[in-house]
Amino acid sequence: MDTFDPNRPDFQPYGLSCVSWNPSPMGRPDHHNEIELNHMVRGSVTYLLGGRKITLNAGQLGAFWASIPHQVISFSEDSQYFVVTIPFPWFLQFKLPNAFVHNLLHGELLRQRLGGRIESENDRFAQWEHDLGKGDKESEQIVLLELEARLRRMAQLHDELPTTSKSSTASKANALLDGSLNKVEHMACLVAQRYLEPLNAESIGKAVDLHPNYAMNLFKKTFGTTLVDYITHHRVSHAQRLLITTDDKILDVAMASGFNTLSRFNEAFRRACGCSPKEYRKRQR
Repeated sequence: MDTFDPNRPDFQPYGLSCVSWNPSPMGRPDHHNEIELNHMVRGSVTYLLGGRKITLNAGQLGAFWASIPHQVISFSEDSQYFVVTIPFPWFLQFKLPNAFVHNLLHGELLRQRLGGRIESENDRFAQWEHDLGKGDKESEQIVLLELEARLRRMAQLHDELPTTSKSSTASKANALLDGSLNKVEHMACLVAQRYLEPLNAESIGKAVDLHPNYAMNLFKKTFGTTLVDYITHHRVSHAQRLLITTDDKILDVAMASGFNTLSRFNEAFRRACGCSPKEYRKRQR
């Protein structure tokens, strides 16, 4: 079984893959430009995704755009699940229903309850893992066709799927007051919900009733990244979505993503993605 490698380069792609995954606490958020499917075989896994604390339980299939920073913060001891990653340009070529794609690109995690079909779903994902392990193009093409069909079935149920955005703005704000969140999780959720606003250690520390220096040290110790880098992580991911889904000018994308200057945006984007925003947009299109 695979586990998350905290030393993997930021935004490094996984490619087309299907692996049986052994969850572990993630010291930092991961993000990569692929659509990710999680099929929970048993147990449960809890993510921080888009400022929300979201749990996938056994018998559920989840889908989200992994360009959005996501982080496993807890899991049950018996947890096992399959993780599928689909390169984003390939996913777009499926030409799935607009509403389904739109909600994924806007940060929703879509979940489907499998009911009595868990065993057949287990077999399906195990077959994909086996086929992709062969490393030949014919097997890869078969998996892609079956993935498209599986996502089309999921899209048919789209209106019935629980999402991360059907709750009101007020309920999102109240999520920060949930007693099940500890101080560090509060900070991570706060950043994920307000990264487009001016944020600093003082305002974040005040929001969670901690001294700014202590808040910064606690966050770094827990997540292995600084608060500033965590904020930048979210802003770059937001810019990536705008670059792909809109024709806005680069300067407008920078401002809309929470950056104060174009030069800071270009520097942060190139550091995270290895290319300029203009080059990124061209590649994705």
